[in-house]
Formats: sequence, C-alpha cells, structure tokens
Amino acid sequence: MVRARVYIVDEHDPVRLALADRLGRAAGIKILGHSGNADEALSDIRRGQPDVVLIEVKRSDGLGLEVLRQVAEVPNPPKLLVLTSYPSEWEAEAATRAGAHSYLLKDIDPEELIRQITEYAGS
Repeated sequence: MVRARVYIVDEHDPVRLALADRLGRAAGIKILGHSGNADEALSDIRRGQPDVVLIEVKRSDGLGLEVLRQVAEVPNPPKLLVLTSYPSEWEAEAATRAGAHSYLLKDIDPEELIRQITEYAGS
C-alpha cells in the first residue's frame, strides 16, 4: 500500500540517486521521480502531483528558494521538505516563508526521514 508519493529535487546526482534508492525500498513510499534540473522538476511535479517533495534549496544557480516557491504554488501543492547538508537559520526561515513544511539535515536517520515523509503525506 502506497502512503506517500515522493519526488526528489537535488542537483547533486549521488545524493539524489541514493535518496531515491533508499526511499524507494521503504514500505509505503513510491518515488515518482527525481531531477537536478529545476525546470524538469517543476514540470514533473505538476504532472505527477506527488504528496511530498524533498528539495535541496542550495543550488549552484542560486534559484533554490525560487524553485521552492514555484512548487508551493502548483495546484494541490505537495508537502515540501527541505533536505540540506549545511543548515542556516536564515535559510530555514526563508524556506518556511517560501512554503517549506520542514527543514531537515541530510544526516537524518533514514527511518526518521521515512516517518516524516509518511506523516506529511497523510496530513
């Protein structure tokens, strides 16, 4: 039984692929897709309508918060969980203002991440 349909946005391929692999094996989670490209991600999210989007807002193009805002504005927006390696109080506040529901560190215990994803998908 799928409880959470997830899309991953992170421009770092190894991180994105590892997340997709690990979460894709978790009971109740279906990975709808993943991308490092902002335009592709927005198109996929609009089309696939995931329950939860994991997104890294630190991007080499500097558009991470803008991508977050755009995802938050799609019809029936998904829950947005920012997943970052380097926390910043300013960034956490900006991400929340842009529509993020949670701001998590990438070193989160995988089971805790799975719990949060399924919890947000059900809310």
